[in-house]
Amino acid sequence: MVDFTLTDEQKALRELAHDFAEKEIRPVAWEYDKDGTWPADVFAKAHEVGLMNTHIPEEYGGPGLSYLDGCLIEEELSWGCSGITTSLGANGLASAPVILAGSEEIKKKYLGMLAEELKYASFCLTEPGAGSDVSSMRTRAVRKGDKYVLTGQKCFITNGTYADWYTVYAKTDPDAGHRGISAFVVPRDETVVIDKKEDKMGQRASNTATVTFNETEIPADHILGEENKGFKVAMMTLDRTRPGVAAMATGIARAAMEFAVEYSKERVQFGVPIAMHQAIQFMIADMATKVHMSRLATWNSATLLDNGMRNTLESSHAKRFAADSAMEVATDAVQVYGGYGFIKEYPVEKLMRDAKIMQLYEGTSQIQRLVIARETLLPRRIEEPTAATA
Repeated sequence: MVDFTLTDEQKALRELAHDFAEKEIRPVAWEYDKDGTWPADVFAKAHEVGLMNTHIPEEYGGPGLSYLDGCLIEEELSWGCSGITTSLGANGLASAPVILAGSEEIKKKYLGMLAEELKYASFCLTEPGAGSDVSSMRTRAVRKGDKYVLTGQKCFITNGTYADWYTVYAKTDPDAGHRGISAFVVPRDETVVIDKKEDKMGQRASNTATVTFNETEIPADHILGEENKGFKVAMMTLDRTRPGVAAMATGIARAAMEFAVEYSKERVQFGVPIAMHQAIQFMIADMATKVHMSRLATWNSATLLDNGMRNTLESSHAKRFAADSAMEVATDAVQVYGGYGFIKEYPVEKLMRDAKIMQLYEGTSQIQRLVIARETLLPRRIEEPTAATA
């Protein structure tokens, strides 16, 4: 029987994350959004209570939480502010390739570094000329003796300004397309330059930067997996992190819906609260359905991973539907507020700006549709969990 009933431990974890979002994130979220500043105090508190680095295995100092556990946390924190949550969760994206393909020594050093104290890591895949088309990246890694020399520029890098190390994808065979990409752990040194901090439309509390590597030397043992096999590592990483992004989108949509519900009960037009008008009721009903279905798709994609099964199709379903739903729900919440929804004094304006990025990062909604089409037209055999994958 399929059962999404949460355990007592999961309920407690969800409550912990919600309380943190309510007490530590929401009271400051709109100010951090306005100024676009780095909420270091929030991150320090989140690290202290165990709401960062949740997927780091216990043997490397982390809590070793499940993917579903992580989704519970990310929905609640994003209900507070998805911008802050994006930076809180960036270590998980950067460390996933290390968990998947790093040597034991690399795992102990770099995962342990994140677990021991408040440090940051960034995932560096996107380039100015290589977004959805990963194979066109121009960053190069050239083997020279016992080192690789890394040269190139990455953009839209979450926490790039503050990262202590980076997971970087680079061409080791520039003529082989996506089959010539390798993945590396890159410690920060003086050759790593932050060229630009982006001034964004939404999620302004998260740091997004352009990072340039100027002949940065990397020990050869810092490669993740085999040379020229980095594209597979990247795709496996995104299968594992997209449920979390879907959970974040669900948190945004839920927050927007709750604000719209509350406002519709208070706002009086034509002699009654606007919640009494069927037009508003239908909008609220559609919001509720989208939030509910986003959560179910998210939990399903995460649970497959927790059971050792491939979730490529399901994670794309979840990410695409939840991201598009967040944008639709936030837009409708502004509509429920009417003219007030367009004013920065009211909360739904921020949520609408925040929601947009969910359709763009970690694979656009159009890329998710390509994945879904491929998996639907050319389905692969459903994998059962084995001792090796469970």
